[in-house]
Amino acid sequence: MENRKIRVGITQGDINGVGYEVILKVFQEAGMLELCTPIIYGSPKIASFHRKALELNTNFLTIDQAEEAVDGKVNLVTCIEEEVKIDLGKPTKESGQAALAALERSIIDYRSGLIDVLVTAPINKYTIQSQEFQFPGHTEYIQACLGDGQEALMVLMNRSLRVALVTTHLPIRKVADAITQEAIVQKLRIFSKALKRDLGFESPRIAVLGLNPHSGDQGLLGEEEQTIIKPALEQAMSEGIFCFGPFAADGFFGSRAYEAYDGVLAMYHDQGLAPFKALAMNDGINYTAGLPIVRTSPDHGTAYDIAGKGLADPTSLREAIYTAIDVYRNRARYDEAYAHPLRKMYYEKRDDSDTLKLNAPEEEEA
Repeated sequence: MENRKIRVGITQGDINGVGYEVILKVFQEAGMLELCTPIIYGSPKIASFHRKALELNTNFLTIDQAEEAVDGKVNLVTCIEEEVKIDLGKPTKESGQAALAALERSIIDYRSGLIDVLVTAPINKYTIQSQEFQFPGHTEYIQACLGDGQEALMVLMNRSLRVALVTTHLPIRKVADAITQEAIVQKLRIFSKALKRDLGFESPRIAVLGLNPHSGDQGLLGEEEQTIIKPALEQAMSEGIFCFGPFAADGFFGSRAYEAYDGVLAMYHDQGLAPFKALAMNDGINYTAGLPIVRTSPDHGTAYDIAGKGLADPTSLREAIYTAIDVYRNRARYDEAYAHPLRKMYYEKRDDSDTLKLNAPEEEEA
């Protein structure tokens, strides 16, 4: 890691949206090439179309294989050979197929060790659907391809706020049934580990939101807080995870109570993401915790309404790249530090005894 720059794979996303605009704008800054070696997965013809339409001057090196990537250059791997019609601002079957071709190629290259981290530009979740892609979004697809049996956790974050979700792309009518004690505890395990290993918090504090208005009002507006969420918090605390709640979501964000915590676990998509995007739309990013791969993305969508107009803000994509690099380095440091842990010298309070006892080695048999 110390001998070469981190190779950041970046997928083109939906070619009729703002993906190429934010990519080209980010790499107008020469300083970005000092941090990493970008490898964009897409089409030089499509990239050139956007560059010309937006009057940008970002240069890129066209390559056929990621092995050919050159440090100090914006490298673009050709994933699409044929001509693809571009309809700026419109969701089309062609744009979905182009987005999938770039994503599939990036997954193959990650498996081969040719890129270190992955940053995905926004896709249209409907147009990308096909025989090869039958998932609600990027997160679920990447988990299926690269999860290695591990479970993904969607985290929206900026430098001061980190919001994770128990349920993600799920219709509201199905959310309550998906909120179980087991699901909450599992998400807390993943979140706590990610806050430590990936983001550098030594003893992270996690706030957990309730499911119902006013956090159920002691059962008056729903019993999930009493029967599911509180038992889940007690179980997680018994495992050494510092979690608190459940909190009523409106008052929690309205009073800025989140400032006292390192992470927030929301029960469903809009409960966590609506306030997050109101607070951090420009610099927020989507980070996929829990998987072997380091994957981030900007927290905005395809933004068809402003595609091709030069109005897209590249800050979120830039922050997504920064975060991917930071997480990659943090994991390496953490894994090195804990590769050979010292033997426990004392029992912890949650063990059978609070008494400090030395773990003496067993005597050898005569």
